Amino acid sequence: MLKKILLLGSGELGKEFAIAAQRLGQNVVAVDSYEGAPAMQVADAFEVINMLDGEALDAVVARHQPDLIVPEIEAIRTERFYDYEKQGIQVVPSAKAANFTMDRRAIRDLAAKDLGIRTANYLYAKSLEEMYAVVEKVGMPCVVKPLMSSSGKGQSVIKCYEDIEKAWNIAGSKGRGDSGDVIVEAFVKFTSEITLLTVTQKNGATLFCPPIGHVQERGDYQQSWQPAVISDKDVKAAQEMAAKVTSELGGAGLWGVEFFICEDGVVFSELSPRPHDTGMVTLAGTQNFSEFELHCRAVLGLPISEITLERVGASAVILATTEGVNPYFEGLEKAAIYSKSDIRLFGKPTSREFRRMGVCLAYNTIGTNVFTCVDQAKEMAALIKVKNK
Repeated sequence: MLKKILLLGSGELGKEFAIAAQRLGQNVVAVDSYEGAPAMQVADAFEVINMLDGEALDAVVARHQPDLIVPEIEAIRTERFYDYEKQGIQVVPSAKAANFTMDRRAIRDLAAKDLGIRTANYLYAKSLEEMYAVVEKVGMPCVVKPLMSSSGKGQSVIKCYEDIEKAWNIAGSKGRGDSGDVIVEAFVKFTSEITLLTVTQKNGATLFCPPIGHVQERGDYQQSWQPAVISDKDVKAAQEMAAKVTSELGGAGLWGVEFFICEDGVVFSELSPRPHDTGMVTLAGTQNFSEFELHCRAVLGLPISEITLERVGASAVILATTEGVNPYFEGLEKAAIYSKSDIRLFGKPTSREFRRMGVCLAYNTIGTNVFTCVDQAKEMAALIKVKNK
């Protein structure tokens, strides 16, 4: 069952997916906008293109004739995916899903307006002038995000009138794609945030991983842990919402569905049709399959009978503090002393402030307080420093 997989986006999540695919005997072609991206280091072949250039994307597809196209990022000319499906290429999870989820407008309107799923109140703005009016309607504090971005890029919080122009400029400079529009969301008073990894199968039931708790700073995840400590009622509500929206979008694969847990229930936040950064905690062996193995099996049509919690665990990111090339790491020997732990360095060829360069993992037996794992992963990550020659 050898398949050729065209992986669009070759960051750390793509790297782990490529490894999972190769362990199942698949051929992976990694694509990104720069040479030496993490997934390229383990792939069978690679291409360097601007994936927002539709003609360049068409050329790569024509050259490699893949059986599957697996997007890992948002900044892709996803409209082309419909043509690829017509050519008989499997787009993961589907061309419709990839197009809807690459654009916050499409996925938010689908969830809130079409499916009646509870979300934060929101409006859109196409200009700075319009944003002033939108913020007044939504109220402060509120959150501003580009319609197309990933890992919290371009996201900021407006707390006062003076923050509005700054937030508009951040969204414009950090967003991906060619849409300059933003979504302005009312601030949700939540007690915690979770990611519910959801697996849709070609010929099997939709499955859910144990919920993952996480903490964000600057719109980007810093630590995650599994299982999240929430009520069974909230887990069930999140599962019902995730099943509804993934069923509507269609296709097979793993989805990262984010929710706010509030005192009065669960609020849908966002959805990604691929492995999620907070799901890197599954690399600690918390499940019988990591999120990358689940995604790979689902897109290949291999049956997944169950997802089980094997142990509790946590992840903490290793961040760069400066800009540079050929980064290296100090402190590995100190972090490696910790028992029941692991370290994953991504192999990114350049660094910049707050860029995610690796992750520390900690785990323990089921029944252990998961936050002891969080503390350990944070301690390990603090010991590892990113340096440049």
